[in-house]
Amino acid sequence: MHGLMMNRPLLISSIAEHAARFHGDREIVSVTADNPRHRCTIRDAVGRSRQLANALDKLGLSHGDRIATIAWNDYRHLELYYGISGAGYVCHTINPRLFPEQLIFIINHAEDRWIFTDVMFVPLLEKLLPQIENVEGFVVMTDEAHMPETSLPNVVCYETLIGAESSDYVWPELDERSASALCYTSGTTGDPKGVLYDHRSTVLHAYVAPAPDVMNLSSTDCVLPVVPLFHVNAWGVPYSCLMVGAKIVFPGPKMGDGAALFELLDSENVTMALGVPTVWLALLQYCAGEEKRLDKLKYTLVGGAAVPRSMIEEFRDKHGVELRQGWGMTEMSPLGTCNSIKAGLESLTDDERLDLATKAGRGIFGCELRIVDDDGHELPWDGVAYGALQVRGPWICSDYFKLEGGAGTHTDDGWFDTGDVATIDPQGYMAITDRTKDVIKSGGEWISSIELENAAMGHPAVAEAAVIGVAHPKWTERPLLIIVRAEGQDVSKEDLLAYFRGKVADWWIPNDVAFVEELPHTATGKIKKIELRKQFADYAFPD
Repeated sequence: MHGLMMNRPLLISSIAEHAARFHGDREIVSVTADNPRHRCTIRDAVGRSRQLANALDKLGLSHGDRIATIAWNDYRHLELYYGISGAGYVCHTINPRLFPEQLIFIINHAEDRWIFTDVMFVPLLEKLLPQIENVEGFVVMTDEAHMPETSLPNVVCYETLIGAESSDYVWPELDERSASALCYTSGTTGDPKGVLYDHRSTVLHAYVAPAPDVMNLSSTDCVLPVVPLFHVNAWGVPYSCLMVGAKIVFPGPKMGDGAALFELLDSENVTMALGVPTVWLALLQYCAGEEKRLDKLKYTLVGGAAVPRSMIEEFRDKHGVELRQGWGMTEMSPLGTCNSIKAGLESLTDDERLDLATKAGRGIFGCELRIVDDDGHELPWDGVAYGALQVRGPWICSDYFKLEGGAGTHTDDGWFDTGDVATIDPQGYMAITDRTKDVIKSGGEWISSIELENAAMGHPAVAEAAVIGVAHPKWTERPLLIIVRAEGQDVSKEDLLAYFRGKVADWWIPNDVAFVEELPHTATGKIKKIELRKQFADYAFPD
């Protein structure tokens, strides 16, 4: 027997309309290239999203078509989130920091029909143009006064595109499982893989994020998302903040500027901020140098890379700010765990709380966790046993876009294998202990050790190469290249590092090179990365 409840679809457009009706006067503040402090209301943004939807419907698109964005965090990008998805199209956010070959692959694989871009990325798209022939047009996200000269074909000014349209729009009543957004992983092993979200998964994720033990958001909060809108939907902030009516402050291109971030935090009375550890290092260094204190900030949610113990301590002791560590993945929308003190642990000492805060946190409702051994047997939550971390839930991907099971990342019983190795203690707090993939996480972004090794092996003086991640005080991890020289060959560190230029993204290039006589191997000839990590456990980069 079924219950007698209305079966209304969970749609992203319903978040927009709820926000406009109940929280319409709440502010959205943005730093943009054409305005250092743009202000509008949620009602304004939703109205402009409707204008955008009207414009998109006139471009000859079909529901499910992908429309790409290459842009920073600001109000126009937020309008794209709602206008594209709400109208029945797929909002494909692209990370501009990726290497050009990856960008080309992603745009072509997604079959993007149009690309919306910030002015500063126009030159990048001009270089990619010969290899993204299926893109029909480009929209530059500015007004006519700031439109750049460009060789891009079929270019439209964003303000002109939506300016001619009405803000009256009837959102289509879509199937809640309709695709809404698309994000690609960084391609740490092989080509990037697309994660295709739907309206239902997005709305459910948005419901959970504001919970007190997660982001602790309400209409009284002011939120600064330093995590990019192109990074797994900015951890769901564009949806959750509008759902609860929180004020949003978008930093635009000022994400790594400690002084600019402090000024925004202070002048706009920000209570909650989100970002990867690297941006907070810049902020804390600025505060220390200028003797500033974060008096108004209450919480910061930090993810994307392991959080240094010293950072948690500095936020707590010098600024009175609670740092909550979270963990998730692009494949998970991304929230999986969040670290907050649960009932029964109130008597922990400061040091014990700090120990606990260094873990990735407890699973949140909607994301089931398990750890398994090599045979797939579930392991106990005793804080000692460690195994492959697997997850499942309504906002976790069931497959990758266009791969149809080819990635081999899902178990027969429906769990997603994260590629991480973890322990879970009796209280449910999870800690990542290792990764099954040999990737390096630098400033919250993935770097493929395999691609770096392959590039290094192209040098005639290199007989064998390995790359491992080594702890770095600013970037959490940076790549160290370990080289066995070819017999009779000599090559310097400087020559090897210069050799990478043009072959990988500049920020992927290793920070240093170590020369060894031989590399450790397994019986089958594979390089033993575990042994290398032990060998270089005490290594420190010269910088």
